[in-house]
Amino acid sequence: MSTSRTGAGDAMKRSFGFAEIGEDEKQARVDTVFHSVARRYDLMNDLMSGGMHRVWKDAMIAALAPPRRGGWRMLDVAGGTGDIAFRAVEASRRNAEVTVLDINGSMLDVGRERAEKRGLTDNLTFVEANAEDLPFEDGTFDAYTIAFGIRNVPDIPRALGEARRVLKPGGRFLCLEFSEVDVPMLDRVYEAFSFNAIPRIGQVVTGDAEPYRYLVESIAKFPRQRDFAAMIEAAGFARVNWRNYSGGIAALHSGWKI
Repeated sequence: MSTSRTGAGDAMKRSFGFAEIGEDEKQARVDTVFHSVARRYDLMNDLMSGGMHRVWKDAMIAALAPPRRGGWRMLDVAGGTGDIAFRAVEASRRNAEVTVLDINGSMLDVGRERAEKRGLTDNLTFVEANAEDLPFEDGTFDAYTIAFGIRNVPDIPRALGEARRVLKPGGRFLCLEFSEVDVPMLDRVYEAFSFNAIPRIGQVVTGDAEPYRYLVESIAKFPRQRDFAAMIEAAGFARVNWRNYSGGIAALHSGWKI
């Protein structure tokens, strides 16, 4: 994986994968990618993670441990298809109130359809909005989650600041994201698989390699675990830490609004 990820906050605003773009171009390009993969989102994540994303998401919800009582509110950002939200509602025995926010309407359409099929619509609210400008009052939520979405946000520091703003005092921030592999040899194997195999598989399975090429490159550009933890601390969160999954292929970062 790339070894030059420090100072990534500003760099991420100007990068679309490995391409250098204007800061005002990234959101539109990312939207195009996710409009194209919305109906194949689970397949995309299976290709990117070898199916392990399901295990990592289960571990994320286990770490969050939603309480089995009414009145607990969670915001899941970049969660349009509902993967994290559904798990949280079920873990709370259908007591949690979860707002699913995504900037991409196609992803939200998939989430709404899935929620209806699962009978979870009473627990869920779907909102189309930007992670950098959340349409909620200060101190609204008990928890903020984002899974495999933060690296696609153009202004990550601004999004982290918004996350802290909308949390209640004592609220929890959890971010699951592809990260830096820290196991010798596994890093080389994973890098080779990512850059060579994933776009080709995407081409064969979906007929379009470009979304998968962007997603692989965006992982390589994302800051290392320690650097991302520093960004979370800079946003004002306390007790920031992270846990690696599968040798660092993914990492779960945690912080608290104190």
